[in-house]
Amino acid sequence: MLDQLIATEKKATRDGFGAGLLEAGKNNPNVVALCADLVGSLKMDAFIDTFPDRFIQVGISEANMMGLAAGLAIGGKIPYTGTFANFSTGRVYDQIRQSIAYSDKNVKICASHAGLTLGEDGATHQILEDIGMMKMLPGMTVINPCDYNQTKAATIAIAEYDGPVYLRFGRPSWPVFIPEDLPFEIGKALKLNEGTDVSVFATGHLMWHAIEAARELEKEGISVELINIHTIKPLDEEAILESVRKTGCAVTAEEHQRLGGLGSSIAEVLGMHYPTPLEMVAVNDSFGESGTPIDLLDKYGLGVADVKAAIYQALKRK
Repeated sequence: MLDQLIATEKKATRDGFGAGLLEAGKNNPNVVALCADLVGSLKMDAFIDTFPDRFIQVGISEANMMGLAAGLAIGGKIPYTGTFANFSTGRVYDQIRQSIAYSDKNVKICASHAGLTLGEDGATHQILEDIGMMKMLPGMTVINPCDYNQTKAATIAIAEYDGPVYLRFGRPSWPVFIPEDLPFEIGKALKLNEGTDVSVFATGHLMWHAIEAARELEKEGISVELINIHTIKPLDEEAILESVRKTGCAVTAEEHQRLGGLGSSIAEVLGMHYPTPLEMVAVNDSFGESGTPIDLLDKYGLGVADVKAAIYQALKRK
């Protein structure tokens, strides 16, 4: 299966959001969009051009945007809020908790420019805690797609899902490798490669690094099972346990803090149901800095070589 995981082109996941938002709007007249003065960055222009009466520009007023979205949801609309991940969570956590999560409002919180790959904007914008913050909110669904096609499909799918959703995506051009016509199932892990030696669970941009690592290790005779965890909450525990019972060890890979992210979620599952050697590829209790996306991923231990090193270590602990 690895030979089928080929990058056909490079596109930003935020572009997938823009394309998906337009399709969601065409599919459902109740879909509306709000943005906090970042229309171009969120690629919302096509939706606005097509449905100008279904868009609200709130300006640099993110907390107000969440309140407006909650009100629109009460009125039967399906609001998609758009701003950077840092402003979608850290700046407005109280409003999300009180006005959206607590009352289970049908609001789609769409967060671009997440993680280190925001790049040159630096540590103040490179939020690495958002998955942990959002997954702790009762009833909040957390989705972190891995490429353009998956982000587009996820953006369309959440319109039909009843309840609050946090959809996380990024800024840089990134390899596109998920088939365009693959259905997106919320809460269902996606197995990309069958393997017998080690299970690698990856999310977001780090899925591609996991694929590249598996490709290199295949030449050494190491069989890597690759599973894409696009939905971090609800987590597909059945798929995780099925895989580790076969391989006997696991690695997680994510563009997020080690504390509170995908790795923490999988560690909880393994600790409760099937204790297994587990290594985590994630940022280790650190803020980011300015730099190019690839340089930052390498510096903070999220490169292809780091995924390989974690796999070697997990295999040693079997």
